[in-house]
Amino acid sequence: MNTKHVEDKTERKRLKRAARKKAAPKAKRASGVARGSNKRKVKKMAKGQRKR
Repeated sequence: MNTKHVEDKTERKRLKRAARKKAAPKAKRASGVARGSNKRKVKKMAKGQRKR
């Protein structure tokens, strides 16, 4: 929801909360998708000559 035009902080919060409540629930993350620190780490590339 775009609340850029609303000046008052409490009014903006109220509008956002209402919009969140009205919005459709988000789907759960798939079980195979790692997030945050559980993601596979990228190996460091070889130093020296550019590889890419």
